[in-house]
Amino acid sequence: MDHLNTKKKVAVFISGRGSNLKSLIKHSKKINSKYKIELVLSNKKSAKGLFYAKKNKIKNFAIEGKLQLFEKKSLNLLKKHKIKILCLAGFMRVLSKNFLNKTKIPVINIHPSLLPKLKGLNTHERAIKLRHKYSGCSVHFVNEKLDSGKIILQKKVKILKKDTPKTLAKKILKLEHVAYSEALNLII
Repeated sequence: MDHLNTKKKVAVFISGRGSNLKSLIKHSKKINSKYKIELVLSNKKSAKGLFYAKKNKIKNFAIEGKLQLFEKKSLNLLKKHKIKILCLAGFMRVLSKNFLNKTKIPVINIHPSLLPKLKGLNTHERAIKLRHKYSGCSVHFVNEKLDSGKIILQKKVKILKKDTPKTLAKKILKLEHVAYSEALNLII
């Protein structure tokens, strides 16, 4: 059987620059990868990540407007393309309980903190302000509560005295690029 046909079909939801998407695509092309990025969906036409999808000949769609509309259209696309896992990568909307129940596939997310610490936004600023010794990233299953699903894997980094939210964000993003593919291959 052709190795490519045994790879699990993955969809990625994005809202922005798509650096985690770019990394997932790069890792998906490796021989030992267990997944293939089949579909990229964004809630913003201007998302730079759509450019990476096009460049790599991956089917992609921008669905702007109300969350309900995005969820309805994306559910149809997930079914149509026989997607087995959904990854959120910088997707800045909270998916509804209804959507999560209807997908019937694992939905995973990457978050720039060591969950359960620092759920939500501005994690780097908060980590520094609260004088945490470490921060990092968490890949977790998505449930209806924000950043609260079961953790698949975490990577951590020491916060240095000289770190700013910007330098910390850069260090953590490097970890994210490794952690996301690792977690994906782990759950397949």
